Amino acid sequence: MAERRNRVHLAPSLLSADLAELGRSIEEAERAGADAFHVDVMDGHFVPNITFGASWLAAVRRRTRLPLDIHLMIDSPMKYFESYARAGGTTLVFHAEATSEPRALIRRARELGVGIGVAIRPDTPVDQVEPLFGELDEIIVMSVYPGFSGQKFLPEALPRIAAARAAIDRAGWDLELAVDGGVTVATAPPCVVAGATFLVCGNSVYADGSVSRNLADLRDAAERGRRERHEVR
Repeated sequence: MAERRNRVHLAPSLLSADLAELGRSIEEAERAGADAFHVDVMDGHFVPNITFGASWLAAVRRRTRLPLDIHLMIDSPMKYFESYARAGGTTLVFHAEATSEPRALIRRARELGVGIGVAIRPDTPVDQVEPLFGELDEIIVMSVYPGFSGQKFLPEALPRIAAARAAIDRAGWDLELAVDGGVTVATAPPCVVAGATFLVCGNSVYADGSVSRNLADLRDAAERGRRERHEVR
């Protein structure tokens, strides 16, 4: 059975961290029990904003040994695969909408020795990428439109998460089902009930209060969702 993990993975998004205190932001989340870090790469074309280059990622890698989930919200992702892999990315996630040759990207990631994932916008059907699931390590179901931090969770993401989970389980594939956008203590449980195993959490970790307390609250929320999912199955 593909859904075999005993806990939901939490990945703070460094886009929401205090970048002037990047090392501290990383260390606080790591001490608080983060499972990975999520890095949003934006090019000003696929999405309006511009964010982090490979040299910035290399600096992050020097501060942590946790997995680095690299979300490439960029056109022509193949052009940048090697630089982000060499800089320390653990998993490279390309957008389905940014390429007509997804299997070429999958092959390239395998050549580089890194994990590979696909992300889909809220308006991209899950079944469009389902044929790739058996070749991937991760799928990100976006619960906001990509490009801006701090957006509110779109409830219509929940049936999409459930559809992806059903497809994964039918075939017995083993990949992370991630949710990215507006994940909070309120939205984490229904995401996990729907079948998510990996939650990207930005402002809910870094925007208010203690990183340690925020991550603990998110962990509790995810665990509630996991228990509820197993109770109803």
